Amino acid sequence: MGKVAIIMGSTSDLPVMQEAVDILRSFGIETEVDIVSAHRTPEKLYDFSKNAHKRGISVIIAGAGGAAHLPGMVASMSPLPVIGVPVKSRNSIDGWDSVLSILQMPGGVPVATVALDGAKNAGILAAQILGSSDHSILEKIEAYKESLKEKVIKGAQEVKNH
Repeated sequence: MGKVAIIMGSTSDLPVMQEAVDILRSFGIETEVDIVSAHRTPEKLYDFSKNAHKRGISVIIAGAGGAAHLPGMVASMSPLPVIGVPVKSRNSIDGWDSVLSILQMPGGVPVATVALDGAKNAGILAAQILGSSDHSILEKIEAYKESLKEKVIKGAQEVKNH
């Protein structure tokens, strides 16, 4: 089973990024969480990006606010799939700067990008990537999606009976 690395630019991103950790752990997927700043710790960024796959990491989720260079810089150096989470931080301009910084990558350097503060979806996407080659994870994803459907059906019944 693969492991997912969840990195972020600063501790202020943790409340958002914790949702990725939580959903992955609910699927029984091992996670590694760290702070890697593209601008303040470039040597750590380089080492992390170049070596994550050698340490058993299969997917990287990178959250960043403001200029949000972390996901793209990791993707430029790592052979692993990178999922970017734009974080609406105090230095963001309504979060759009972060969204566009992660979304608008040049050809050859893809970053899968989720919604602003969408770390839960990043975790689900990472699990789906792992599930494409691990049947036990795939079954957990199927059960999770079924639970979403059941929740909507139950809510619809409650509305009708109200």
